Amino acid sequence: MRLYFKYLNIHLKSQMQYRTSFWLMSIGQFFIPFMVFAGLYLMFDRFGQLKGWSFFEVALCFAIIHLSFSLSECFARGFDAFSSLVGKGDFDRLLVRPRSTALQVLGSKFEFTRIGRLLQSMFVLVWSVASLPAIWTIPKLLTLGLMIANGVFIFTGIFILAATFCFWTIQALEVANVFTDGGREMAQYPLSIYEKWVTRFFTFIIPFGAVSYLPLMYLLDKREGSELLPMLFTFGGALFLIPCLFIWQFGVRHYRSTGS
Repeated sequence: MRLYFKYLNIHLKSQMQYRTSFWLMSIGQFFIPFMVFAGLYLMFDRFGQLKGWSFFEVALCFAIIHLSFSLSECFARGFDAFSSLVGKGDFDRLLVRPRSTALQVLGSKFEFTRIGRLLQSMFVLVWSVASLPAIWTIPKLLTLGLMIANGVFIFTGIFILAATFCFWTIQALEVANVFTDGGREMAQYPLSIYEKWVTRFFTFIIPFGAVSYLPLMYLLDKREGSELLPMLFTFGGALFLIPCLFIWQFGVRHYRSTGS
């Protein structure tokens, strides 16, 4: 982890060399999800509720997913930009260093301008939690933290899978955005509003439902039963990340240099 924090420190100093550009980009990143959230607010202002879900309940779901996505984009951006390492032949240098390739790729790029998205998501999270008194218990707040952490694992896992395909395709596959941007757009609403096959896909294949929808039902007292089970659901994110790392190792073993 010391190496990872050194990478982080170097990239932070590098990006802060152009402070005006950094802050302007951060402000821009703040307003991108803000406009989406404004649309959400106006929709509820017009219709009142969405299949039994109130504005603050959906806002909580929105904040969890966007916070997870922002953290992943900030700290796991190296995998999302991995195709440039392969294309330029820079990944060859990483292979001869006595450190994990996953750690080196993870530390190859950080997007600190995503602080704008983080702040917007934090604002929505605090506002929604403050307006939902049912959440104010220690087990539920702990579950909420696990939901965000495991959401980060899911998005990071998708980035890793997309990066792994670059070992064979060289260029990044835009289809991965279906699961990152598309998954974020789908999971920012409770999955019960979609068709059953969509709910099943985003629960058992890409487990957004395990870290957002199912624990959310517990947080909002929409389901009865054990308090432990919803916490266990959230670990679906960590379970998703583990095979993604194995697939990454498989890709590394079959890597052929581009000769750049």
